[in-house]
Amino acid sequence: MAKANLLRKTARPPHRRARRLPPISVSCSGKGLAGASMRPIVLPEPETEPSGGATPQIFAAGGGAAVVRRAVVIGNGCAGAENQCLGLLRALGLADRLTLYRVTRPTGGINKWLRFLPISFHKLVDQFLRQTFYDTRFAALVQGRKLEQYLDHKGRPLGLSSVLEADTKKIVSMIRDAFEKEGPALVVACGRDTISYASSIRCLDPDNVFVIQIQHPRFRLDRFDLVVTPRHDYYALTARGQQEIPRLFRRWVTPLEPPGPNVVLTAGALHQADSAALRVAATDWHAELASLPNPLVVVNIGGPTRNCKYDLDLVKKLISSLHNVLKTCGSVRISFSRRTPRKMSDLILKEFSTHPKIYIWDGEDPNPHLGHLAWADAFVVTADSISMLSEACSTGKPVYVIGIEYYRRKFSDFYNRLHEHGAVRPFTGLEDMSDSWSYPPLNDAIDVAARVREVLAQRGWMVG
Repeated sequence: MAKANLLRKTARPPHRRARRLPPISVSCSGKGLAGASMRPIVLPEPETEPSGGATPQIFAAGGGAAVVRRAVVIGNGCAGAENQCLGLLRALGLADRLTLYRVTRPTGGINKWLRFLPISFHKLVDQFLRQTFYDTRFAALVQGRKLEQYLDHKGRPLGLSSVLEADTKKIVSMIRDAFEKEGPALVVACGRDTISYASSIRCLDPDNVFVIQIQHPRFRLDRFDLVVTPRHDYYALTARGQQEIPRLFRRWVTPLEPPGPNVVLTAGALHQADSAALRVAATDWHAELASLPNPLVVVNIGGPTRNCKYDLDLVKKLISSLHNVLKTCGSVRISFSRRTPRKMSDLILKEFSTHPKIYIWDGEDPNPHLGHLAWADAFVVTADSISMLSEACSTGKPVYVIGIEYYRRKFSDFYNRLHEHGAVRPFTGLEDMSDSWSYPPLNDAIDVAARVREVLAQRGWMVG
C-alpha cells in the first residue's frame, strides 16, 4: 500500500450544506454553495425479521428454554471470512459476547507450497521439517526469513495477547466448564481451515453447542447444525451450470446434491455493515465527508482472484472510465484492499493523486470504509470481491461493477442475481453519476439470523 507521503489529500472545499439524514439518523445543517441544496443521504431502514417468525409460546413466559448468551468464533485469519461470522453475531445481538479463536497455518519458507494439505497434517509436516533441518543450510528454505511461525491476517506475530489459538479440546472444555453459569454456546466458523474444528466441536459436545459453518464445507453437511452459503455455490446444479461444467469436474466445484433443510442460502456474503452501523458511521464521518461536493462516488478496488483473474488492463480501463465520468461527479474517494497488487495501486496513484476532485485513502487508520458506505451517493466496485459488493448492495444505493467479463462460472451467477435484483449495473464510463436509482437493500445477515432463531426454537433454545 502506498504511503501517506505519496498521496495528495485535496484541499477541502468551502463548507457546504451537509446532506440531510432521515429523522432516525444524525441531522446536520449549514450554508449551501450558491444556495444549492444537497441531496439527502438515503440509508437503509432498520432491518426487521421476516413476518411469520412469531416468538414461540415457550418463550413468552420463559418456558424453561435454554438461553444462548455467548458465542465462539473460529476464524482463519482472513478478514473477509471472520467478518461474516461477526456480521451474523451482530444480527443476533451477540457481537459483544464472543470469544475469537483463530486457526493458523505455518508460514514462511516452503509452507506457502503446503497450503493444500489439511491444516493438522500441515502443522505436523512443518514441525518435522523444522526439527529435521534446524540449524542447517536448508533451514532458510524450510522456515523462511521470519522467525515467527504464525502470523495474523495483517502479517503481525500472532500471540495470546491478540487472539486465541484454536484448539478443539480446549474450546469444548471451556464451553462445558461455563455451561452451568452461561448456558449453551453458539459456535460460528468460516473458511476451509475451520471446517474440521467446527465439526469436531459438535461431535464432542452436541448437547451444549449449536454449530454454524459459513461457506459450504463440501462434505458431510450433517456434521453441522446449520450451513450458511451463497446461492451461487449451487451453480453447477443449474441447467446452465451443467452445460458449462463437465460432469467429471462437477464434484470439485460444487455440492453434488441440492441444499438440504439445514442449509441457509444467501445472495452474497454476510457482513457487519447493517443500518445501525451505517448510522453511527454517518455521525462519525460527518466532519470529513458531509461537506464534500455531491454526488460523492466511492471506488473500491480489490485484486485478482482465481474466479476473477485480471491484470493491469482492467485498471487502465477503470482509469479511462473514471476520467469519462468525472464531469458528473462532485467528488471521488478511492480505496484499495489488502489484496490490491502494488503495481495496480501505483498506477492509480500516478494517474489521480494530484486530481482536485479525487482523494485516495492511504491505508492508515482510521479506515473510512463504513463512512464511505454511509455517505456515498454511488459506488464503483471491482468485480473480484463478493464481500465488497455485498456491503455496497446493503445500502440500496447505485452500485456499478467493473470487470464482470472476467467472471468465471458461479461468480457470473452471483452477478446475474444481483443484476436481476436491480442492485448492480456494469460500469462502462458512459454513466451520468448524478443519476440515482435504488432497490431493496440486501439483508442477508438479518435473514440468516431469523433462520438461526427458528432452528434454535425447534431445539427449545433462544438467544438472550
